[in-house]
Amino acid sequence: QVQLLESGGGLVQPGGSLRLSCAASGSIASINAMAWYRQGAGLKRESVAVITSGGTTSYAASVKGRFTISRDNATNMVYVQMNSLKFEDTAVYYCYAVVVGIGRNEYRYWGQGTQVTVSS
Repeated sequence: QVQLLESGGGLVQPGGSLRLSCAASGSIASINAMAWYRQGAGLKRESVAVITSGGTTSYAASVKGRFTISRDNATNMVYVQMNSLKFEDTAVYYCYAVVVGIGRNEYRYWGQGTQVTVSS
């Protein structure tokens, strides 16, 4: 079993910054893609940023230039630095990972989510 634990959410004013962290633990041989998704109230869950095991990144158009995803393969961590936050960034942010288990099968996991609220 694998657990993803997010941290770093909170309340921030427009224009402010937050850094979210996600720690993966459990029966992990390696991790392929890692990503951050978000879901605003009444909205569908959407992809925010993705990073491959090799470090290739991609971003939603709405956050490009403001958010930066990174990872530490040695510690199975993924981060997202969020700058110039806007009201519309308010959402629950979820960590997502494609994990290769000890038996070399591939599994997909979600974290429990962390709330980010942008408000003045």
